[in-house]
Amino acid sequence: ATVIALAKEVGAKMVVVGPEAPLVAGLVDEMKEQCPDVLCFGPTKAAAELEASKAFSKDFLQECNIPTAKYRNFTDVDEAIEYVESLGDNDRQVVKASGLAAGKGVLIPTTKQETIEAVKEIMSDKAFGSAGDTCVIESFLTGPEASCFALCDGKTAVLMPASQDHKRALDNDEGLNTGGMGAYSPAPCVTPDLHKEIEAMCKKTVEKMAERGTPYVGLLYAGMMLTPDGPYVLEFNCRFGDPETQVVLPLLETDLYEVMTACCTGNLDSIDVRFKEGVAAATVVCAAKGYPEKYPKGMEITGLAEEKKMEDVKVYHAGTKLDDKGVTQCSGGRVLAVTGMGLDLKAALQNAYKCVNKLDFVDDRGNSLMHNRTDIGRKAIQKKLRIGVMGSTRGSALVPVIEACAKGDLHAEIVAVLSNKSDAPILEKGQALGKTVVSKFISSKGLSREQYDAECTAALVGAGVEYVILVGYMRILSKSFCDFWSGRCINVHPSLLPKHAGGMDLAVHQAVIDAGEDESGCTIHEVTEAVDGGPVVIQKKVKVEKGDTAGSLKAKIQPLEGPAFVEAIASYSKGKVISYADAGVSIDAGNELVDLIKPFCKATRRAGCDADLGGFGGLFDLAAAGFESRDTVLIGATDGVGTKLRIAQLTKKHTTVGIDLVAMCVNDLIVAGGEPLFFLDYFATGHLEVEEAAAVVKGIAEGCKQADCGLIGGETAEMPSMYAPGDYDLAGFSVGAVHRDRI
Repeated sequence: ATVIALAKEVGAKMVVVGPEAPLVAGLVDEMKEQCPDVLCFGPTKAAAELEASKAFSKDFLQECNIPTAKYRNFTDVDEAIEYVESLGDNDRQVVKASGLAAGKGVLIPTTKQETIEAVKEIMSDKAFGSAGDTCVIESFLTGPEASCFALCDGKTAVLMPASQDHKRALDNDEGLNTGGMGAYSPAPCVTPDLHKEIEAMCKKTVEKMAERGTPYVGLLYAGMMLTPDGPYVLEFNCRFGDPETQVVLPLLETDLYEVMTACCTGNLDSIDVRFKEGVAAATVVCAAKGYPEKYPKGMEITGLAEEKKMEDVKVYHAGTKLDDKGVTQCSGGRVLAVTGMGLDLKAALQNAYKCVNKLDFVDDRGNSLMHNRTDIGRKAIQKKLRIGVMGSTRGSALVPVIEACAKGDLHAEIVAVLSNKSDAPILEKGQALGKTVVSKFISSKGLSREQYDAECTAALVGAGVEYVILVGYMRILSKSFCDFWSGRCINVHPSLLPKHAGGMDLAVHQAVIDAGEDESGCTIHEVTEAVDGGPVVIQKKVKVEKGDTAGSLKAKIQPLEGPAFVEAIASYSKGKVISYADAGVSIDAGNELVDLIKPFCKATRRAGCDADLGGFGGLFDLAAAGFESRDTVLIGATDGVGTKLRIAQLTKKHTTVGIDLVAMCVNDLIVAGGEPLFFLDYFATGHLEVEEAAAVVKGIAEGCKQADCGLIGGETAEMPSMYAPGDYDLAGFSVGAVHRDRI
């Protein structure tokens, strides 16, 4: 009556009913009767039965074939106990008071005897009053829970981003149950595919309620359990939940009043309900110390002014009041909810906690009496890496990855296995992982490469995939696919790339043998549009023995592919910074090379330079070499040695190619009338062989001595992803001087 009177007094256009009690009491029905021109967001008394009676909602779910836990409803305590006693010792149950119990009517026993005691507590002892007149006993489900809000107009439903909350009072989910100590959204555990599945359940609920003659309008809150067999409805609430609302509503992009109006008028399908993309929200509840048991009140809340100085932060007041002097004080258990926004959950949490750390509840003696959890969203941030697999064959290299995930050696989980072959055995490996893993054949019939890859990307994204591995995948990927998954997709190649790129299987191993190479292996590389041309992540090597065949070499290399995948995934999932060693670059070998070539360089000393190594640049004194700056012109030249490098590499004679490099550069100075002064070299290789590189530099030093120029520096670049093992490249840079009258 008070609400109706107030609506008339202020000329309200809409009334939004928040708590469940007035909904169950029929406030919406009375509003429609007494204020027919006022829109009312919330279900009628008959529709609110979904929350008012757990027995009703369980029967409804079963009748509509909406997944929920196996259950029985009881009004007789002896029958309920008899049912529990008939169950197996390991058949764990949850015991619920059917009626409204202020969110406290659910007991979760761990043994059969505890279950019997729970039944007695609800039905005999009346721990929750008349709410326990009917008792629901249902099977205990396992999996992460998610809070899912659906906007309903009596005909259809639109699901909002899922959230997860923290009920326990203390960190690590310890302590007593509370009304909620924090929440975050979107919940990473609810993938796009699961979102669609849960939304379909909510739509079906609204449709079936309409068929019963009790159309559901307002907010339907589905508490979901994401079981190994898929999402199950735990229970329904008929209103927004706290503190989930504080993280879900900030993600709504469409005007809330517009959305609620559409719900009240049955026009939800006529508006575009949009949610912010690439944004997350997290809320931290600040409570009075002692909550949820006895707690103090009247403390001054300090730090509230800091909110206005912070972007992406909103403080919601719950248990607060103003005293006679206008000072904000605590008046309840859960006092404030601090919501932070960010581009991802980590950023949102940082913003929320930055504000929380500025707040305090201070009593008259100056004591701090504020409590908050410090681990909101931690598990979500530390969640497992979600891996998608694409393959066309047996997928043998996938087995070590599956085993590493199962043992916990990888903080990752495989959530999707796709194939372009309907009979590919790799699909069976995916199916063996359980019903929640998407194992799917995608036909390429009638599709272009881009269209097919778009289908694959849609399936991977729907499963919540974050990282893709290609295991024996026999298709060339489109640019659009490579761009979308850039840096998040890896493949294995059965050679030490970049050698023998583009080949497949036995042909690659035969090419290695035909080339007379003494080592081979496998390469994990990032996938780019250039086939086998992406950055090298990891290489595993084996010796090529005399008498090896393509088949025997494959038998050596193939067992390395799975462990290489595991190592690559581990590095990515840990956010590992790739070191020089990880990239195949040896700092020790580089230092050893410098020590070896220092004497060669010193032997090239001449007037004007000391030809010593170790600085960031080489110095040359023109005056000491007999050149006055006003009368001097400098000449520069650069060159290489062309295909002579291949001869040097095949014959393993590396000294003379260095002499030739100097000659090619110095000759260009001499023909201009110049005198060679100093020389620098560039040596690039895929794998630094110290003795080989030292021999090259020794030859360069000999060439410099013959040309009477100082070898003052150079660059040695070890780049595994650019050069195949055994290959190197050379370039030289020479500088000379000439008197102007001699040019």
